[in-house]
Amino acid sequence: MKKKFKLQDLDCANCAAKMEDAIKKLPGVHDASVSFMMQKMTIDADEGRFDEIMKQVVSVCAKVEPDCKILM
Repeated sequence: MKKKFKLQDLDCANCAAKMEDAIKKLPGVHDASVSFMMQKMTIDADEGRFDEIMKQVVSVCAKVEPDCKILM
């Protein structure tokens, strides 16, 4: 299942790259992309565990960029 999310207050491209790398390492995630310029994130993950995976994604993103919010 692939979903797109809008990001708010993502401050730099380096943070976006760190988020993307960390999200791709999560179990159940097939692919992920985080665009600093577009302030968007795309997650492709297991459909049955998507909500659980998104909780982990939010946690990972908060560690990299505490001010960034994922608008769902």
